[in-house]
Amino acid sequence: MNPIQHTQDDGSRAVASRRRFLSLMAAGALAGVATAGRGRAQSSRTIELGGKIAGWQGRAPDSIADEENPTLALEVGVDYRITWTNLDGMGHNIALVDENDAVLERTEVMSEQGATQTIEFTAREEMAEYICEPHRSSMRGSVRFGSGSSVTTDAATTEQAVPTGPTIGLERLVGGFQVPTDMALLPGDDQRVVVDLYGVAQLNEGDQLRDEPFLDLRDRLAEITGERGFLGLAPHPDYEENRRFYVRYSAPPADDAPDEFSHTEILSEFEANEDGTSARPDSERVLLEVHEPRKVHNGGAVAFGPDGYLYASYGDGGGPRDTGPGHASDWYDRNRGGNGQDVTENLRGSILRIDVDSQEGDKPYAIPDDNPLVGENGLDEHYAWGFRNPWRMSFNDGELYVADVGQNRYEEIDRVVKGGNYGWNVREGTHCYGTESLSDMPKNCPSRTPPDVRGGEPLRDPVIEYPHARNGETIGISVIGGYLYDGSIDALDGKYVFGDYSKEGDPRGSLFAATPTENGLWDLERLQVAGAEGGAVEGYLIAIARDADGELFALTSAGELGGAVNRITATEATGTATTPDGTNATGSATSALGTDTADTDATDTDANATAGVRSAAGNSTASGSDGMNGSDGTNGSGNASGTETSGDGAGFGVLAALAGIGGLAARRLRR
Repeated sequence: MNPIQHTQDDGSRAVASRRRFLSLMAAGALAGVATAGRGRAQSSRTIELGGKIAGWQGRAPDSIADEENPTLALEVGVDYRITWTNLDGMGHNIALVDENDAVLERTEVMSEQGATQTIEFTAREEMAEYICEPHRSSMRGSVRFGSGSSVTTDAATTEQAVPTGPTIGLERLVGGFQVPTDMALLPGDDQRVVVDLYGVAQLNEGDQLRDEPFLDLRDRLAEITGERGFLGLAPHPDYEENRRFYVRYSAPPADDAPDEFSHTEILSEFEANEDGTSARPDSERVLLEVHEPRKVHNGGAVAFGPDGYLYASYGDGGGPRDTGPGHASDWYDRNRGGNGQDVTENLRGSILRIDVDSQEGDKPYAIPDDNPLVGENGLDEHYAWGFRNPWRMSFNDGELYVADVGQNRYEEIDRVVKGGNYGWNVREGTHCYGTESLSDMPKNCPSRTPPDVRGGEPLRDPVIEYPHARNGETIGISVIGGYLYDGSIDALDGKYVFGDYSKEGDPRGSLFAATPTENGLWDLERLQVAGAEGGAVEGYLIAIARDADGELFALTSAGELGGAVNRITATEATGTATTPDGTNATGSATSALGTDTADTDATDTDANATAGVRSAAGNSTASGSDGMNGSDGTNGSGNASGTETSGDGAGFGVLAALAGIGGLAARRLRR
């Protein structure tokens, strides 16, 4: 997988600056809300809390210190002051509500990590709870009137946010990358191309990288800030004969782009040389240029389907809640903006499908005759729409699965069908979404478009959904798409294996497995990485790839794993996996953790990553990213240089983080 905006020179705040790119809403003036620096409570009428997705943390008075979501003991008619500190850089506010969840007092949403906010009020009997409105399921505590000591709210529970699943290993295949965004499988003897955000794709054979780049796009890229960069690569299904492959990258604004726009997303064709060791840089044929208003929510996945057509993912263009310059209006009047719901004015917020083997009119490609809007009111390239930031996608047994990074509450995986509408920005996952206020999400919203909008098409539910936090535990912030597993690990057979970029903004990602169900959302469990603290992926999870044998790979950046491609392997508990050379891969996880850091982390911008694609079968996987977050502005040195933010969305975070974190981690490991 939004996750950059804020430069902090003090080394002690490096973590804060890294998490800043994940902020859901730019910090600013808080209308009607007093703010103050944190200090110890001076009287019983002052309450201090810490706030993060996993829950409120009691600080003062002593009766609630260190409690999670503590109950606040108040007296009717007494004036109180609650001062809270933002602990994770995500978008939070504080509100007092009655027993029907009606808001009695509230502050505006604040997302600057380390900042404090104060609300002053007179206690009254109808006050029942205090909550964070964007994260009301996990940040919720009770208000009690009368004598007695405070206790932790009943909302706290020991039930796991996500059940624990099988233990797997991570075995380093190859390192040396900064932010590996994609890996594509090539025909031949164990050959893969790994794409690095910073502009270089490298050929990986076995456990070695060729010294010379397979493709170097650095002189064609826009500045690597936000979620811009080299995003995806897919070989043609007939690559072995025609040597053609397709890439997505972020270029400077084209001459015809609006002046205020950030960059232009390029979809291009290249040809490799006869022996397939490198691309011919002068062979580029630009297929499609999409002008992007912001540095985030670019999508970036490219993949060939079993029908032989090229699929490409595009995010909504960024901006707070899919609004602002570069965003079309749509049919849903309650919400502003809505590129994801518009199919007539632009190609953003959609999965596109084109025929790269033909040409039509003045276009360097043709439109498949059965694309859903052919002959209808809309742009013919659209295949499916209603996406926020479709980061990675894959074909599995002919079906297309897309990971769409959420705004501020939910992450989702969609099973995508032709002409499907996946709801953004009317809905976030299965839940109603509102653009006017993060603190006031609508309780009811349409389940389909009006009859005069494409016949009243349904807004389709995801097959997998999870909140950012549940039961006081953070689950994740930016979903990373994966595959239905058909490799050698028995415990994963038939499950959809995917992940999340980071639990709370640190380089500690997650891997999940979801079991398909006949109806409703799929059952979810968290995989445990052997030898890793808490079973986490000890680095940012950027993408998941697959090889011709159905085995999966985790592409990581920073942290203990560094910029690397890591094979997901079996342990004694999950069964025995076999590596391509026939050796037993059981119990290999520990070796991938914290080893070879001197030569496996990125040392310059030449490094690239790989994401497995099954080109021969047309099952390529691609990566896109917001899968990223809502703020952009880091530069290659790891310092945030921009102030632009997509407002309140966690977006993907992946790429935004990638832009600055990869190089920073490498420099730290070389010390």
